[in-house]
Amino acid sequence: MKGHLKIYLGYAAGVGKTFRMLAEAQTARQQGVDIVIAYFEPHGRKETIEKTEGLEVVPRRSIVYGGARFEEMDVDAVLRRHPAIAIVDEFAHTNVPGCERTKRWQDVHALLEAGIEVWTTMNVQHLESLNDQVWHATGVRVRETVPDWVVDEADEVVFIDLTTRALRNRLIRGVVYPQEKAQRAMENFFTEGNLSALREMALRHTAHEVEERLTPSDPAGVPAPAGRNERLLICLTAQPASAVLIRRGKRVADYLHAACLAIYVRTSGEETPEDLAAVERHLSFARNLRIDTHIVEDNDVPRAIAEFARAQRVTQIFIGRSGPRPWWRRFRESTVQKLVRQARDMQITIVAQRQR
Repeated sequence: MKGHLKIYLGYAAGVGKTFRMLAEAQTARQQGVDIVIAYFEPHGRKETIEKTEGLEVVPRRSIVYGGARFEEMDVDAVLRRHPAIAIVDEFAHTNVPGCERTKRWQDVHALLEAGIEVWTTMNVQHLESLNDQVWHATGVRVRETVPDWVVDEADEVVFIDLTTRALRNRLIRGVVYPQEKAQRAMENFFTEGNLSALREMALRHTAHEVEERLTPSDPAGVPAPAGRNERLLICLTAQPASAVLIRRGKRVADYLHAACLAIYVRTSGEETPEDLAAVERHLSFARNLRIDTHIVEDNDVPRAIAEFARAQRVTQIFIGRSGPRPWWRRFRESTVQKLVRQARDMQITIVAQRQR
């Protein structure tokens, strides 16, 4: 039987995710539950470290990479120990090369498959679909992300909230980071504006999670969310903006409870090896988000998209804005304009390439 996954979700470091998780772990230990710390990142926070007293800790695995020594969660040791509950901090962490799995959330899935319940922590900015929104709001491109479906499949998500003023007061007092580092953080990522934007994202996501978990069989008689028959199609190209398109389209599909597909139209003799490699990266990215991907060969890209969309009963098409064209082609219809004309029976969303 698969283990239960519980995620403590916050909007920034220092809101109290790990502290709350460890406090509940202490309560479970006192009740006789077999619970261990599989991985804990103290960050020098005295109050949080004190919450680990009396809890069994599974030793970490040491790995040498690039001439330096790193410590990662020892998944095999946790599996051998096989506790009822394992505490795993920093769900979005990327493992050092040499580990069996690339991401810590994949390590957690290995524990879940073995029937071990896992409690873990993460911040909302690590959700893959919010990556572009976080970048536009804060100017920081988060590199460690978790696919939305991984969080959606969690059995329980606990939102740990704290006002932005209270969080900044914690920084000032040196509770989150040492004073010098805290001052730099408040001048950069931990500004009032950034924290407010992240907190709003976390609140919106939590509200969506609550709505998502309300089913037609709910005792309160809440009706099922609308949009069950929606089918959304994302049109991919070799351009980097396709990654933005994938995130935007997948998030809209999730909100609508809609099926999500992606298509790339391959034209004969026009793609360079670099283009094909970029397209494959986008397709792989889409598959990782559990988007149904398709490749169609046709020299008429708009027609191929429209025909595929009708065959798949698509109701919405997401496509990127056409790039600049040479002056001698400016009076011809662009790919987007042709698609709009050929798919009048579908809603078409043209996603602009926003810049900071």
